[in-house]
Amino acid sequence: MTYKRKPIMGLLYGEATGIGSELVVKSLHEAEVRESATWVLIGDERVFQQGALIAGKPLHYKKANNIEEVKQEKADVWLLDTSNTDPASIELGKLSVESGQATGETLTFATKLAQNNKLDGVVYAPLNKDALYKGGFQFEDDIHLLASLFGYESGFGEVNVMEDLWVTRATSHIPLKEVAKYINKERVLEVIEFANEVVTKAGLTQPKIVVAALNPHAGDGGLIGMEEIEEINPAVQAAQEKGINVEGPYPADTIFLRQKTNPFDCLVAMYHDQAQTGMKLMGFHKGVTINGGLPIVLNTPAHGTAFDIAGKGIANTGAMIHAMKLGVRMVLNQ
Repeated sequence: MTYKRKPIMGLLYGEATGIGSELVVKSLHEAEVRESATWVLIGDERVFQQGALIAGKPLHYKKANNIEEVKQEKADVWLLDTSNTDPASIELGKLSVESGQATGETLTFATKLAQNNKLDGVVYAPLNKDALYKGGFQFEDDIHLLASLFGYESGFGEVNVMEDLWVTRATSHIPLKEVAKYINKERVLEVIEFANEVVTKAGLTQPKIVVAALNPHAGDGGLIGMEEIEEINPAVQAAQEKGINVEGPYPADTIFLRQKTNPFDCLVAMYHDQAQTGMKLMGFHKGVTINGGLPIVLNTPAHGTAFDIAGKGIANTGAMIHAMKLGVRMVLNQ
């Protein structure tokens, strides 16, 4: 799709008892972000108003009864009121089943608008997986919820972006003791191909991908494990034969140092913390999570709901702003 206009982007506050509404309000006060798209606030109007009070900033928008009323006018922000979360009935900083249910309903509603070409993409503030699950959306995380809306059982995955570095992984939200049994040639090759596709669609030509080892010292020639020799290296070679610019496996404890001396575009890690620890040290307030492999752009900050500071007006907007900017960029690159 070629865009001759600003994209229409859905913008959600995520978990109502967290810092989401504050982040949304503050981010919309950044002129560059606000003017990059026609932003449509989707959620309970009262929660957005609460966010404006917490942020100490007014929130100016035009209210629409339905998506058809939204017009692409300069620097306008619109609001679709779902009326499904009363701030008076929930407590900031506390897990809420009611809010978790509303969060899932709102995310589903916004995603379906995008499915029906009424929105070009969706950016949502942090969710709380426990609240979402207890609210009736019983998926291991938000990407599995989103994938279910498209009928996808495979071919999708979480991708994290820290400025110019993209990171994905062979396993995600599973116990560490189960990781090794998922590390096989087929799975690693699938993730390398997935990473190459996602980063290429974002506008990078022939991106350089590196793959992390599973074991210390990349297995030390088999002394500390055989996964590198039997599974990961064969997957890297198979990807190279398909024309993908990929290297590895490299020891995980030095892979972020390698990024400084021999830069690469994308890291394929073997498990969650192997990737996330390095990224968050690089800049906790810059990370963005992309729900990759789905047919529409769905981005969120790569941090949580921060219950400990909810309502205090001190939330850092860095990751939210990056999520919004990257969402617009990805839509325009489609």
